[in-house]
Amino acid sequence: MSLFPDQGLADWASPILSGAITTLQIAFAAYAIGLLLGLIGASARLSPWAPVRGLATSYSTVVRAVPELLLIILLYYGGSQALTWLMNALGFAGRIEISGFITAVGVLAFVQGAYMTEVFRGAILAIPKGQLEAADAYGFSPMARFRFVMLPAMLPNALPGMSNLWLILIKDTALISVIGFSELFFTVQQAAASTRAYFLFYSVAGLLYLMMTLTSSAAFGRLERYVRRGEPDISAQEA
Repeated sequence: MSLFPDQGLADWASPILSGAITTLQIAFAAYAIGLLLGLIGASARLSPWAPVRGLATSYSTVVRAVPELLLIILLYYGGSQALTWLMNALGFAGRIEISGFITAVGVLAFVQGAYMTEVFRGAILAIPKGQLEAADAYGFSPMARFRFVMLPAMLPNALPGMSNLWLILIKDTALISVIGFSELFFTVQQAAASTRAYFLFYSVAGLLYLMMTLTSSAAFGRLERYVRRGEPDISAQEA
């Protein structure tokens, strides 16, 4: 059996491209929501109120300890069952199904938020206290304090972690294939099974994931250089 059959790839090129686009849509949506959850979680972790700190700590600890695959299966199957039971208990007939896209975005965003919480918490703690005290002394509102003082100061320290989480997120989208949602990896599995050209199609999938991660790494590298503009070049000093 040939590793590169004469036909098959051309027939599956469009579905695979569509699956890659869906993968990016899931990743972008989950990452955006995860950023918001991370900022909220980090603020809560640094809150002066113990109950808020405890809740945020429990969120980041528990979610990071549970495999994403388990959460996907739990939400997709268990969530649909729980919502159906609740609606029936309220007198509404029928069955509620949670879509694969909502499951993918919801679970991955929830997990990203837990990791982002720790990334942002560390970046905020690295901000010199004098900068925050100066903002308070000038009477900055909480929003102005975050926008003009905290955000520019924390981004250089947070970006490496944010970049790593984005790269991990792209690869974690493949876990959605277990519920049969047509993202990149599930589509490639179908193509490989129907043509039996396993090496060809899984290699194509690997190349597509590699292209996504390399492009993302380059983009984050440029962004990090931008936010660190004006800072001394440590590597040049060491040389």
